[in-house]
Amino acid sequence: MKFQRLLIILSLVLIFSNCTDVLDMAPDGNMQMDEVLSDPDKVEALLNRCYEKIPQKGYSYWFFESLVVAASDDGYTSDEAQGVPSTDIYTDNTSASSHAMRDSHDGHGGNNTGYWANSWQQIRLCTQFIELIDGAAVNKETDRGRFKAEARVLRAFFYMELIKWFGKVPILEQTLPFDADFSTMTRSSVYDVAKFIVSDCDAALAEPNLPWRIDTSNEAMRVTKALALALKTKAMLFAASPLHNEGQNYWEEAYTTAKDAVTKLKANGYELFTKTTQPAVYGTGPGAAFRQLVTQNADYSATPRDKETIFQVRSGDVFVWHIGYIGSNMANTYKCGTSPTQELVDAFETIDGQPVLNLTKPYLDEKHLQPNYNTLNTLYSPNDPYANRDPRFYETVIHNGSSIVFDSKTVKIETFVGGAHALNFDITNRSSSRTGYYHNKMVTPGASGNNGINNSKWKYYRLGETLLDLAEAAAEAGHLNEARAAANEVRARSGMPELPVGLSQAELTLRIRNERRVELAWEEQRYFDLRRWQEPTGNLSETCKWFTAMVINKKSDGGFTYTRQNISGNPRGGWQNRDLLLPLPLNEAATLEAVTGQKWQNPGW
Repeated sequence: MKFQRLLIILSLVLIFSNCTDVLDMAPDGNMQMDEVLSDPDKVEALLNRCYEKIPQKGYSYWFFESLVVAASDDGYTSDEAQGVPSTDIYTDNTSASSHAMRDSHDGHGGNNTGYWANSWQQIRLCTQFIELIDGAAVNKETDRGRFKAEARVLRAFFYMELIKWFGKVPILEQTLPFDADFSTMTRSSVYDVAKFIVSDCDAALAEPNLPWRIDTSNEAMRVTKALALALKTKAMLFAASPLHNEGQNYWEEAYTTAKDAVTKLKANGYELFTKTTQPAVYGTGPGAAFRQLVTQNADYSATPRDKETIFQVRSGDVFVWHIGYIGSNMANTYKCGTSPTQELVDAFETIDGQPVLNLTKPYLDEKHLQPNYNTLNTLYSPNDPYANRDPRFYETVIHNGSSIVFDSKTVKIETFVGGAHALNFDITNRSSSRTGYYHNKMVTPGASGNNGINNSKWKYYRLGETLLDLAEAAAEAGHLNEARAAANEVRARSGMPELPVGLSQAELTLRIRNERRVELAWEEQRYFDLRRWQEPTGNLSETCKWFTAMVINKKSDGGFTYTRQNISGNPRGGWQNRDLLLPLPLNEAATLEAVTGQKWQNPGW
């Protein structure tokens, strides 16, 4: 082919150093494509390019910040004065030209158009591969179908990332030539994009050579039929949600998609991880398996220990003990990082399955200082707030009186005023919690400066999450018994009783939403849940404007008093209507608006 100069609009085409047509180029930018397609090894290298730029998540954001958690109502960072991405979010110092979340460094490049440009680049690579693989050389014919299916699932993955962050985006089924007419391009509805994701995943599921599970470490992170099912479920869940459904009711379709996914996943060997295989590390309590699941990598084996994880990244784990744990109040630690909020603590039920707060209206005041207690709860006491709680609470939150093993010693945590691990409202103090709590869900028990243990690689999808996707869609579609059953299956893992029989549809939906918050805390789900549950005209003022800490004072008799206090006298940023979606990069939106005559930027930016 003749080399041609590339037109870049919307970041839909890749930029190589010599600005040549990507369809003429090999992955390294030096060979013509026919040379690549005639060599099976280079064809595999081309497929490998499709796997690039999958965000690492977790603590791999710039400065080891668990950014997406810190921007939800589950966490509050102690790094807000350090110039990390959350600093701009907390102060509302964000714009379409520079947005800390969209542009942050987390393994996706962070080049001022991170999520947007990188996702589109990967979509183009996947589309290019799908178009070329039928005529390419392969080592064995069975590879051809599997490779094509993988590219389809990866394209679906990156489209899912786009709609999570940006909402409506164009659907591009073919690679665009340099002289394409962009004047007719439009942003498709989230439902239409979801259906495109479903079609890609269905095509991959029909490929007999795409496996259900990866069972060898040398194929780590390769996509599977299981991921295709999880992506279908997630796409339809977003399409049906109030923020994206454009006034249409897609819940029945979301329900049938999720039910089919869960049925097929279970039929092909996926199940919840319900019993710890390391009781010496995790104990034998009801939360042990839950904690082991989230702190250990999924294993690649024909008979895996972990049959729940559907997709985890290949790299990105860090020594989490030195950040986001209990800060430099302990030896060899770096900073506190993000700590659980009182709002997250309030979400954990008591062991009898009763919510602590009235889920319809959790707080009687705007600033969350007056909890609206659930009158049916008889086990919770404001004077002993950490007793009798959901076992997942103790595996997620370090609180006053917690005991942890650190540097081979048992340490009792003192978050009371004057205690060794007391909270501190000084924003320049990186070592102390802003909330009176510390995080431990992603930390392997016993990890410390002298016993460095990596946290697990990021798990993008697991069966527990897909079960809760099914529970939500079933409840919204009116299939209440199936909704209860799916949620109860997840709750049973941690020894929690079943949800009550006889809840109304609205009541059950609230309980399942709260179940998602508890089960999926710190897994970067809450950020998106809060947004997709809003109407397009809504905002996050009830959940993400004011945050509370628990100030504990020790009494002379050894007991404690517990007082809720706002972390700051000013509201935290990131709660306005515009914050429901990220802005498109300013130059991209402006260019497309000039070319198409349509508004492309998300509302408020």
